[in-house]
Amino acid sequence: MKSWIRFAFFAAALMSGVMTSPAADVKRLLLVTHSGGFIHDSVGVAEDILKELGPKMGYDVTCWRFTGDPEVKVKVKGKDGSEKEVNVLEKYSADFRARTGKPVEKENCGRINAKTLKDFDLVLFFTTGTGPKKNNIGPMNEQELKDFAAWVKVGGAFAGTHCASDTLYDTVYGELIGGYFKTHPPGLQDITIKVEDAKHPAAVGLTDGMKYKDEIYIFTDKPYSRDKLHIILSADQFNPKGGREDKDYAISWCREEGKGKVFYTSLGHDKKVWQDTKFQQHLFGGLSWATGQSKGNATPTGKQK
Repeated sequence: MKSWIRFAFFAAALMSGVMTSPAADVKRLLLVTHSGGFIHDSVGVAEDILKELGPKMGYDVTCWRFTGDPEVKVKVKGKDGSEKEVNVLEKYSADFRARTGKPVEKENCGRINAKTLKDFDLVLFFTTGTGPKKNNIGPMNEQELKDFAAWVKVGGAFAGTHCASDTLYDTVYGELIGGYFKTHPPGLQDITIKVEDAKHPAAVGLTDGMKYKDEIYIFTDKPYSRDKLHIILSADQFNPKGGREDKDYAISWCREEGKGKVFYTSLGHDKKVWQDTKFQQHLFGGLSWATGQSKGNATPTGKQK
């Protein structure tokens, strides 16, 4: 990041109250980019951005590229059409490197469970996959998902970007993160940002009426609900073919889960978005709220008077 851009970023963060003194209260952040489904080529850029900016914003960043069972066997086809059986991690590593240019080695792997979660204050998902019964492709198996949900409920901070809503279908995960991905219009969309809570730390960087470009998600009717979620940003004047009947296209929201906090933004598909300081301010504002470093309203939008 160019020095003048970095200066502007941190100046804005300080003035908004998003940034705290890194030395005063370092938070341990786990970025999970396990992609049992489509591997976004931007997950490698996301990791680079978090590693660069995280320490400056008060986060000790750990990155896990694979969180499944590495011993599961899968079949792969060779160039001659023949099949052979390999460990899922071997296949996954080849696919991940092809998409991101990054390898998946032992130090890039970990299992999300009650024991490992004790080492982190914040878990950030940028991950896809079904499950949890098919835990060879999902980021967590059934027991790990129970451990994770319990960890959040007693005070853990959970955040998700983009395809974090495209995983662990038909489980408690949907209610936890707040919504499931249904579809998206083809390609990147030029949208107009509607800021629904300008006072929220995650609203920093993206202003009302701003034009923005990324892959825009449409969410299933359930579990997404304004009666359960505090909507921070949405897409204004956006009515894609095959979209929602209610024309409700939320982009970012937050919610409380027991003593824990959950923040989500559907932005982050495109590499350029991760490299954009406006998105970075938006993301770190959400992370700051989730970890309790910044104050912000979490009352469900549909229940506000």
